[in-house]
Amino acid sequence: MSVERPVRLAEMTTNEAADAVTASPVVIIPAGAVEQHGPGMALATDWVRAERVAELVAAELGGRAVIGPPLPVGVSPHHLAFAGTVTLTTTTFAAVVREYAQSLYRHGWRKVLVITGHGGNNATLTTVAQDLLTTHPDLRFAWTPLTALARDVVSGMRVSEVHGHSGEAETAQMLHLAPHLVHTDRLAAGTTSLDELDPPARLAYDGGHPTLTARYDTISANGVLGDPRRATRDDGRRIIDVVVLRIASFVREWLDA
Repeated sequence: MSVERPVRLAEMTTNEAADAVTASPVVIIPAGAVEQHGPGMALATDWVRAERVAELVAAELGGRAVIGPPLPVGVSPHHLAFAGTVTLTTTTFAAVVREYAQSLYRHGWRKVLVITGHGGNNATLTTVAQDLLTTHPDLRFAWTPLTALARDVVSGMRVSEVHGHSGEAETAQMLHLAPHLVHTDRLAAGTTSLDELDPPARLAYDGGHPTLTARYDTISANGVLGDPRRATRDDGRRIIDVVVLRIASFVREWLDA
């Protein structure tokens, strides 16, 4: 009787890991954050979403990818005014990602994909990718956000003029993936319109001009952008289905390239 090989690298023996380098040439690393998500969602929201999507993508790929060790804490200084937020500096986060990649490279993996549920990690992941082009030119390092891959789905939802962190789309995903971590009776609207933002906050939120980084407590009193009470599990399923499909399609093309 054949024994199914674990999907998670941490659950493999060293012999299984050696075999996986050939059988599963892509390592998926879930990256998230431990930060405020308003009064109704868990601090681990971004980490949970990244982990679950990594599992779904690995299943979709049918054994061609393994899930590497997660990066549960990310770059979240903009949320530090809210209790429970834990952050790494960009330097520390970059060093950890780089050293994960270097360890995997040493054992023979040449394709690493970071799935990040936290937008605050994006800039650092781009920097790491650029650095690895120099230090490990034959290592292929990719990263992807979640919600941004399904903008077309989100645009069809009932979202507020101002929406995003802990808002309709993110809450919908958690209702689908981890409903036990959503306290629906505590969900509350945050900033929902541009008129609620003072000029500096509006500049930080609006696009189409130079980027301005701001603390979340200057943008939203409760840390929420949008109205999570509008979120539905069906909307979350539609978002996640599209995200998983698009990531898995990318990886298949990547493997065949």
